[in-house]
Amino acid sequence: MRRRKHWGWGYEDEAWSPEQLRGAAPELEQQLRIGSTFDDDASSKVIGDDVRSAVALQDVALPAPRVQAPPALTGICAADTHARASHAWGASYADVVRGFAGRFDFPPDVVARPRGERDVEAVLEWAAGANVAVVPYGGGTSVSGGVQCEVPARFDGVVSLDLGGLDRVLQIDDVSRAALIQAGATGPALEKQLRALDLTLRFYPQSFELSTLGGWIATRAGGHFATVETHIDDLVESVRALTPAGAWESRRLPASGAGPSPDRLLLGSEGILGVITEAWVRVRPRPQAHSLAAVRFGEFSDGIAALRAIAQSGLRPSNCRLIDAEEARMTGAGDGIAALLVLGFEAAEQTLLPVGELLDRALALCAGEGGEWDEGAVRRPRAGGSDAPARDAVGAWRTAFLRAPYLRDAFVSMGILSETFESAITWERFDTLHAAVMAATGEAIGPGGRVTCRISHVYPDGLAPYFTVLAPARRGEELEQWAAVKRAASEAILSAGGTITHHHAIGRDHRPWYDRQRPDPFAAALRAAKASVDPGGMLNPGVLIDP
Repeated sequence: MRRRKHWGWGYEDEAWSPEQLRGAAPELEQQLRIGSTFDDDASSKVIGDDVRSAVALQDVALPAPRVQAPPALTGICAADTHARASHAWGASYADVVRGFAGRFDFPPDVVARPRGERDVEAVLEWAAGANVAVVPYGGGTSVSGGVQCEVPARFDGVVSLDLGGLDRVLQIDDVSRAALIQAGATGPALEKQLRALDLTLRFYPQSFELSTLGGWIATRAGGHFATVETHIDDLVESVRALTPAGAWESRRLPASGAGPSPDRLLLGSEGILGVITEAWVRVRPRPQAHSLAAVRFGEFSDGIAALRAIAQSGLRPSNCRLIDAEEARMTGAGDGIAALLVLGFEAAEQTLLPVGELLDRALALCAGEGGEWDEGAVRRPRAGGSDAPARDAVGAWRTAFLRAPYLRDAFVSMGILSETFESAITWERFDTLHAAVMAATGEAIGPGGRVTCRISHVYPDGLAPYFTVLAPARRGEELEQWAAVKRAASEAILSAGGTITHHHAIGRDHRPWYDRQRPDPFAAALRAAKASVDPGGMLNPGVLIDP
């Protein structure tokens, strides 16, 4: 069986060797152009000169487990080095750097892999009686410190509760178009099961390959749609979770005005209010008609104006992402001169006119702001169900987007800092936020780095900017360098009035800024809710509120 890497993204057989990385270095050098002395002279190359390998699993030394699972749970529990190391960190740059170096500061004492709800209940019962903290774990793709097992010293141990065994689509309601799906189902696993009925959840975060439905709900993840149904919130019909105080399950309803919503409290709760085990979610027929275009803008600001016009037009594109010129160049989607708008519409039926007409209307709005496109970069639906292919720009960016987590592991090997920050803000304040984050982050990384921006989601009243940072890493000081960059970006975001995260959750990394963003009375209400369902504070202590 394939095993997940113990230190980074994906599986062991997908890791690049040092030889492969050195071979890829010249192309990456030309593409990224990072380094304080970069020019066209080969003597200035900074990539590939110091390729290192991750500390091998057999060389990883973990402290002995402080607790052991009782005999009744040994069939679903493990305490070997791979299990504990692979559940010690999430998938942020800092997590990958630590794992790469063989540094596992807070490994779980036990990894539990329940096969059903009864197993989850048994683990919670044992943990409560043994004074053991429980950290729910889905796909381990958190980029904000949400799954690491750093818990207060008052606990005698910590168990990582891996929900991956709860991976089935349990029921389909084809009348109401909803599905009951277990929380541990990954994106590919649930889509494969839905495909048999020609249905889809149509939710594709960048972590789709490894992340899970329960993780999406617990973190209020953002997905495929750039407008309207942008978050998993929009697809949730009801949620079931297990807590030390009992089960928590909301009624299946299309909508309700009966007080504060129980599912909405679980959405974004990051495991502190219960272990999500299953949810009813809204599904739809698989889309059959698509239209797609790549639009160039000479100025990023012109692209922003076009985005606002589209977002406020009611056209509701499925894809509406603006990529600045530098990111377009670095991903192979552009020439570095023009910003690129990826614009698309889709429909469940083979209705050729609507998606093509909607695209034409959106393109007209783009033209009004100076947007240009080649007809070869437009994909329109054709009779018979096939689509005319678009030019390579959109495909190149999509490939780079999906491969980014794998490439980041390679960057750590090669000594490149790679991190992202995302936010959301209303339209009239975007220019101020964008300038502040670009300036503060650029100053923090120094002249040898690159800061780029794309707009990942748009709304009638605002947008979600997503910043990417690339810079030469200071070997041995990567974590301090990362912390300085993160602090600069986060301070700039909050000072400009943005949210500390649009869809990456809070975890432990965003706590200092989240504490300043949320109203104090709400924090008190959240603490009261946790005290009610988790009186011992054993569920993911330290996330969202103080233990």
